[in-house]
Amino acid sequence: MEQVSVFPVREQLIDRRQRLEHEIGRVGPLPDLAHLLKEVDAALARVSAGTYGLCETCGAPIERDRLIADPLVRFCLDDLPPSEQRALERDLLLAADIQRALLPPADASFDGWRLNYIYRPYRLVSGDYCDHVSTPSGDFYFMLGDVTGKGVAASMLMAHLHAMFRALVLARPSLDVLMERASRAFCESTLPTHYATLVCGRATTTGDVELCNAGHPSPLVVRASGIETVESTGLPLGMFSSEQFGTTRLHLDPGDALLIFTDGVVEAEDAAGTQYGVERIARVATGAHGLEPAALVDSCSRDLAAFVNGRPYADDVTMMALRRTAA
Repeated sequence: MEQVSVFPVREQLIDRRQRLEHEIGRVGPLPDLAHLLKEVDAALARVSAGTYGLCETCGAPIERDRLIADPLVRFCLDDLPPSEQRALERDLLLAADIQRALLPPADASFDGWRLNYIYRPYRLVSGDYCDHVSTPSGDFYFMLGDVTGKGVAASMLMAHLHAMFRALVLARPSLDVLMERASRAFCESTLPTHYATLVCGRATTTGDVELCNAGHPSPLVVRASGIETVESTGLPLGMFSSEQFGTTRLHLDPGDALLIFTDGVVEAEDAAGTQYGVERIARVATGAHGLEPAALVDSCSRDLAAFVNGRPYADDVTMMALRRTAA
């Protein structure tokens, strides 16, 4: 398991120590502040000794997402004291409830469009991002992405993306400007190791779709004539604060659909270790032209389940289908 780089962690810990010392000087050595200062000093000692990120009980690496969320943790999940296990379970259940509340309706209708998606976290919480937002003009934006990591830290980043895009869409900027602003805000408000692959689109009442693919698995355009792919038009969101993004313009006729999915779909493995792959989901979609989005997503989901044949998934699984319904 990859360990967290100690350089940004050390800088964070030093900053937290300075803030604690300032607060103690202001209000006095209250027990909770003194305890936090002791924990920060212990973490800095582990950094200096080269043992930071290793469980104090078994010596195994502590889960990366937990260290990112809380740089003071000292035990891996298997060796947490009972009281901390119960507290973690409560936090995870609360985080899962919050994340479910952030998700948009799974089945939605817009002017000339139908949309449906499935969202299946690998654990209690997910790092996949899924949303759709309508505008007064009848156009609507749709987003599907995947942030780095898994677990609680990834779910926090998912919530960050949700709030950020909801705020930026209100101004109705062009799609490339929307992505540039989102990437800059994400880059400047997260750690350097954090970024997100993302597909963001805007669909109009006339059947036109403008799409930006920021390093995400290629969406599929399902037409009566066959399948088309929409390749990446930029780096993942948040890798650099000055990123620029290109867009792809499409027109969908009635019955045509757009199918978007995260890498948890195409990288799912069967018992032999073979990945599901884009080619297989494209074969399923080829025979699904004209289906309602819910039926298209269900067909792909059932085929994926048959492929893994009971093998546990190793990542979050999210699929979204968008279908043109009227001229």
